[in-house]
Amino acid sequence: MKYRRILMAAVCMVATAVQAQEQNMERDTQRVHTKYLSEITLVGRNTRADIHFLPEVLGTQINAGKKNSLIVTDNVQGNVVTNSMRQVMAKVPGIQVWESDPSGIQIGIAARGLSPNRSWEFNLRQNGYDITSDPFGYPEAYYTPQLNSVQRIQVVRGAGSLQYGPQFGGMVNFVMKNGSEINKPFQFETQQTAGSFGLFNTYNAIGGETNKAHYYAFWDRRSGDGSRPNSAFTVNTGYGSVTLKATAKLKLGMEYTHFDYRSQQPGGLTDAQFTQNHLQSFRSRNWFNIKWNMLALNTDYTINEKSRFNLKVFGMAGDRNSNGFLATPNIKDTINAATLQYNNRRVDVDEYRNAGAEFRYVNEYKIGKLKNTLAAGVRYFYGNTNRKQNGKGDTSSDYNFNLLSDFGTNLSFVTNNAAVFAENILHIGEKFILIPGVRYESIRNSANGRISFNSNGSENKINNQNRTRNFLLAGVGAEYHIGSTELYANWSQAYRPMLFSDLTANPTTDVIDQNLKDAKGYNIDLGWRGTVKEYLFFDVSGYFLQYNNRIGAITQQRTDGSFYNFRTNVGNSSSKGAELLVEFSPVKAFFKQSTSGNITLFASMGFIDARYDNVKVVTRNGNTLTESTLSNKKVENAPEQIIRTGITYSYKKLTANVQYNYVSKAFSDANNTVTPVATGVNGLIPSYQVVDIAGTYKFTERFYVKGGISNLFNEKYFTRRAGGYPGPGIMTAEPRNFFFTVGAKF
Repeated sequence: MKYRRILMAAVCMVATAVQAQEQNMERDTQRVHTKYLSEITLVGRNTRADIHFLPEVLGTQINAGKKNSLIVTDNVQGNVVTNSMRQVMAKVPGIQVWESDPSGIQIGIAARGLSPNRSWEFNLRQNGYDITSDPFGYPEAYYTPQLNSVQRIQVVRGAGSLQYGPQFGGMVNFVMKNGSEINKPFQFETQQTAGSFGLFNTYNAIGGETNKAHYYAFWDRRSGDGSRPNSAFTVNTGYGSVTLKATAKLKLGMEYTHFDYRSQQPGGLTDAQFTQNHLQSFRSRNWFNIKWNMLALNTDYTINEKSRFNLKVFGMAGDRNSNGFLATPNIKDTINAATLQYNNRRVDVDEYRNAGAEFRYVNEYKIGKLKNTLAAGVRYFYGNTNRKQNGKGDTSSDYNFNLLSDFGTNLSFVTNNAAVFAENILHIGEKFILIPGVRYESIRNSANGRISFNSNGSENKINNQNRTRNFLLAGVGAEYHIGSTELYANWSQAYRPMLFSDLTANPTTDVIDQNLKDAKGYNIDLGWRGTVKEYLFFDVSGYFLQYNNRIGAITQQRTDGSFYNFRTNVGNSSSKGAELLVEFSPVKAFFKQSTSGNITLFASMGFIDARYDNVKVVTRNGNTLTESTLSNKKVENAPEQIIRTGITYSYKKLTANVQYNYVSKAFSDANNTVTPVATGVNGLIPSYQVVDIAGTYKFTERFYVKGGISNLFNEKYFTRRAGGYPGPGIMTAEPRNFFFTVGAKF
C-alpha cells in the first residue's frame, strides 16, 4: 500500500505540471525530442542534461514501450574516473550498487531485487556486443569500460530480453566515443586526475572526423593504494576505432579493446573486525589479475530511406587469474609453526575464448497514412571456457601464480547459442502504438573434465553434461502519447540460463537433476514519462517481476544412509514495487529569465518488495532431514528502498552538484539471517546514507577542471557480504575521498 501511495502522489504532482503546459510547446534546449534517429552519436549532442529517454527507434533497435534511460557521461557530475556507479546512475531509479571495489574496475549493479554480483543479471554490452565472460554460462563482468571514454550509457530494463536475450534485469550498453562527435579532422584530449589514497589516472585520446571517416583512440592508466592496506591496483585500458564511410549508404568499422589490471585484495572482515576498524586488512597475499582483448567489425548499410541493417562480428579472449589465502576472516593467515612458513595459497585460472555475430534489420512501412517500424535480427554466439581451480600455490606473499602441483579442478565448458528475434511498432491512430515482439533461442551447453583428485591420486571426473534447450519468448508493449508525455506499458518474458556451476558437481557429494530447467519468468512495467517545457523531466512507474524455477541445492539421503546435495529447481520468487524519477528546475518554471544561473532538483527512488514464494529447503540434522520452505522470506541483497536526491547549480561556466544516497537494510542470505555469523559471511546488511559533492568549471571550450568529494561525512558502511572472492566476509565501502581532474582538448 505504501508504494501505491507514493506512486499516486508522484503521478498527481506530475499531472499538475502537465496540465499547466501550453498547447504550443517551445523547443527544449536541454533535451532532444527526436523520436527516430539512426546516428547514436547525435543523441543529445548539445545537451547539458545527464539523463534522457532513448528515442523510440535508435539505429536498428526499438525502445518504444520499454522502461529505459540514456546517460550522457560527459554531463555527469561525479567521479567518472573510478566508475562510481552510484553517482553515474543516480538518475536511473532503483539501481542497487555494490561498492566493494575502490578502483571501479568491476562494477556490480542490479535492480528489482536481483543480485548485483558483477552485474550478472544484466546483459552487458559495449557498442552492442557482449563483454562478459560468457552471457549464457558465466555472465560475470570482469571488464568495465573506462567511463572517460564512454559517450552514452543505454539502459533498457527487463523488457530488453526480447531484443538482447538473457537476463531478467535487461540490457546495459556502453556506447564508446568514436570521433563522429568531434567535427574536425584531428583532436587531442588529455585528462589528468589525482585523488585520495594515491589515486592517479591519466587519460589521453586522439580522434577526428572527415568526409570519408571518423576515428578515436585512447590509452588510460589508473593506479592507487586503496583505502585499506593490501588494496593497491594498476589498470590499463586501450581502445581504438575507425569507421570508413565507403559510400553514401555503406559504413565499415573496426574497433579493438585491450584491458588489463593487477590488484591486491585485502579480503573481508568479520562484524567484530569491522566494528573495531573497518579499514583494517588481514590478507596480504591475495592477488587478482585480468587480461581482456576484444575485436569487433561493424557494417551499417542504408538500403533506402526506409530500410537499413547492421552487422556486428565480434570476438573476445580473456583471462582471469587469482592467487590467495581464501579462508574466512576469523581465520588468520599466519606462519605455520610446523613449517615456519605461510600456508600454501590457492591458484585459480580461467580462460575465455568467445566469438559471435549479430545481424539487425529495420524497415519502416505504412498502413494507410500511419508509419510503422519492424526490427528483426539473428544472432550466433560461441563460447569456450577453460577453468582450472584449486591449484597449490607457493607460500610467498608477492604477486605470482607459481604452481607446485596440478590443478585439482580442470574443466572445459562450451556454449553454442542461436537466436532469431523481431519487434514491430504498430500505430493505431496518431497517439497510440502497440509493440509486439518475439524471440526464439536455442542454447547448447556442454561441460566435461576433472572436478578433483581422489585420495589415491585418480581423477574424479564429472559425467559429461550436455544440455540443449529451446525457448520461445514473447512480449508486447504499448505507448499512448499526451503532448510531450506518454503512458507506457510492457509485458515481456525472460529467462536466465543455467550456469556452468549448475552443470558441474563433485560426483561423490553432489548430484545434478537431469531434469534441471533454466529459470524463466516475466517483467511487467506500467508508467508515465515525459517532459514539460524545459523545467520538468519525469518517469513514474510500477513493476512486477516473476522469477520461476530458481536453481539451488537441497540435501538428500541415499538408500545406504549417506547424504548428498541435489542441485535442482527449488522454487519461485517475485518482486514488485515502484520506480520514480523527477527532475525539476524551479528557476525555469517560475522565471522567464535568470541572471543568477539555474538550479535543478532531482529525486530518484526505487521501492522493492522481493520475496520467495515456495522455495524448498532441506537441511540435515544428524541423521535426519528436515524440509521447510522460504515462503514470504525476503530475497537476499534486495533493499526495500533506494533513494537518491540532489541539487545541481549551473552558472555560465560552472556546474556543481550535491547528491544524497540512502539504501535501506537488506539480508545477505535467503534464510534472512539477522544476527551475523562468526565468519561475517551471513547477517544483516545495515542501511546507510552517503553524501557526494562534485563540480566542473570550464575556462574555455578547451580547458576545464573537475573535482569532488565522495562520502562527504565519512559514513562507515558496507554493501555486501562475500562468500568467496573478493572476500570472504564484509567488504568495506570507501571512506571519505576526493578527486581532482585537469582536462584539455586541442
